[in-house]
Amino acid sequence: MKRFKPTSPSRRNMAIVNYAQILTTDEPYKPLTNGFKRGSGRNNTGRITTRHKGGGHKRLYRQIDFKYDKRDIPAKIDTIEYDPNRTSFISLVTYADGEKRYVILPKTLKVGDKFIVGEKVEVKAGNRLPLKNIPVGTFIYNIELKFEGGSKLVRSAGSFAEVIAHDGGYALVKMPSTEVRKVIETAWASIGEVSNDENRLQNIGKAGASRHRGIRPTVRGTAMNPVDHPHGGGEGRQGRGRRRAISIYGKPTGKGQKSRRAKKYSNKHIVSRRKVGKRR
Repeated sequence: MKRFKPTSPSRRNMAIVNYAQILTTDEPYKPLTNGFKRGSGRNNTGRITTRHKGGGHKRLYRQIDFKYDKRDIPAKIDTIEYDPNRTSFISLVTYADGEKRYVILPKTLKVGDKFIVGEKVEVKAGNRLPLKNIPVGTFIYNIELKFEGGSKLVRSAGSFAEVIAHDGGYALVKMPSTEVRKVIETAWASIGEVSNDENRLQNIGKAGASRHRGIRPTVRGTAMNPVDHPHGGGEGRQGRGRRRAISIYGKPTGKGQKSRRAKKYSNKHIVSRRKVGKRR
C-alpha cells in the first residue's frame, strides 16, 4: 500500500494500492478496447433504478475473455494492467497461435508465466478445467454456472471460492460470502485467487475521489421527510420508528436482514445460506 504524509486533511489517512510497483504498462492494447455508454443507474426508459450512480471519469472498455474457449493452447502473460471497470488487475496474454486476449489476472502469476485451458491440465494457479476434475480443497475463481456459459462468479479483487465436495453431478462450492452452493460439474473454473487483494485496504481519503469513480452521495433515510423515505420525519433526530430497517422502496435492507426472493429459481442450488454480521 502507498501512504501519504498528512499535507491536507484528505491526505492524512489516505492509502491506495501502489500501482507503480505492480503494473507494467499504462496504455491498453487498442484492438481489444472500445468506448461504451455508462449506465448511470438508469434503465432503458431513463428511470433511475440504482441510486447513487452518475458522473465520474470517462472510461475505455477492455474486452475481457470470460469464455476461455481456446482449449489446450498455452498462453503467456505479457502485461499486468489496470482496468477502471473492475477491481482486479487484468493481463494481456498471447496464445501459442498468436492470438491476444485480455483475462483477469490471478494473484500469483507474473509477466512471462504461462497457463493453459483444458480438460485434464495440471491443477495450478491460472490453469482452467472442469469442476469435476478439480480436487476438494482447491481455491478457484472465474466460475461458470453452466457449461460454456462464461465466468459469472468470483471475479472481484482478492476473492476466491473453495471446492468442498463432489456430489451427484454437482460440485459444492463455498463462496466468498460463506454461502455454499451447488454448481454443475461440467462447468469450468480457474485455479487460484483473483489479483489485487490489497484493494479492500484502500482509503481514498476524500469525497471527490468517489465522484471520480462515478459514485454519488448517499443521504440517510432518517434525514429525509416522510414523503421521501419510510424512515423520514419526526422532530429533531429520531429513530426509524419501526423494528426493521427498510429501503426507500419499502423492502428489508441492511443489518443482516434476508432480502432474497422466497421463490428464486436458484434456491434449490443453495446448500447453506451465507452468514452475516457477527456470525460470519
